[in-house]
Amino acid sequence: MILKSIALNHFRNYSDLYIEFDKGTNILYGDNAQGKTNVLESVYVSATTKSHKGSKDKELIQFGENEAHIRTKIQKKEKDYQIDMHIKKNSSKGIAINKIPIKKASELFGILNIVSFSPEDLNMIKNGPSERRRFLDFELCQLDKIYLHHLTNYNKILNQRNRLLKDINLKAELKDTLPIWNMQLIVYGKKVIEARKNFVDQLSKIVYEIHRKLSGEKEALILNYAPDVIEERFEEELLKNQERDLKFGMTSVGPHRDDMFFFIQNVDIRKYGSQGQQRSCALSLKLSEIQLVKNSIKETPVLILDDVLSELDNHRQNFLLNSIQDIQTVITCTGLDEFVKNRFEINKIFKVVNGTVQVENSF
Repeated sequence: MILKSIALNHFRNYSDLYIEFDKGTNILYGDNAQGKTNVLESVYVSATTKSHKGSKDKELIQFGENEAHIRTKIQKKEKDYQIDMHIKKNSSKGIAINKIPIKKASELFGILNIVSFSPEDLNMIKNGPSERRRFLDFELCQLDKIYLHHLTNYNKILNQRNRLLKDINLKAELKDTLPIWNMQLIVYGKKVIEARKNFVDQLSKIVYEIHRKLSGEKEALILNYAPDVIEERFEEELLKNQERDLKFGMTSVGPHRDDMFFFIQNVDIRKYGSQGQQRSCALSLKLSEIQLVKNSIKETPVLILDDVLSELDNHRQNFLLNSIQDIQTVITCTGLDEFVKNRFEINKIFKVVNGTVQVENSF
């Protein structure tokens, strides 16, 4: 899979920008707050319809403008695709694939497969379970549209059930409708649990080997899926906790409370691991994502690294750079020292200054 080009119009701090990427390693460098991350954000939005920073659509539009456009061209399995995105301040965005409008944003998933790695991801292990669920869902939604369908429906029903739980405190007769929402939540929740379990089973085999190499064969990383409730007991636990849910006005059982465990020599590194171990684990997870995409769709994803090298020590930098030689990569950084020092092959260099991007010769 190759990200060929991206064109931006009134996106963040770019009035007009057109970039052609090399199929190898692309470096965007420059001082902070010049717009490097905005380019990566536009790639992320093209792949997922959403910002990796959680920004709202109106925040993506250049100040003083009412709309923004992103046009992305990619090549996948020797077929060309063009993704057009029209972001509007006061209404939902318009999306077209090969100039044909799509009705649902979910139709976009899987066209452009990306793996994104930023400094925030290095804290995924020690932070709360919501970040680890987001990690699971991001890749699963790219690879499996059926999972995307099940997760979307589960979240919609969960929100409706939570609203109903609150409303029942005001209108007790609404309690008669609760079994309908329970049944639907159970159906989709079981599908989500099953898919996450299978995904983590596949991922754990890959991450074990990658982490073993990263640690110089000194550590064995074990990854375990930790569902809030197993499929077979979801209905039982949901009903058992129904009165509690009514009291607090929220659903207390289900895959929206799932987590993952990470063990090295039987030690839970989320709680007791060193910062180095936690960062190595996060790095291993991201590299495992790449391999999992390769295995699943027989294509390499596009890797986007947002200023992550500065957060890694020399050993982890070298391991990361050596692991991505055969993958199209777009990297942001403040300087080129890390790449010169590691004699890393760069195919195209872009200097970013205050919303302008200039191509420089590679070395």
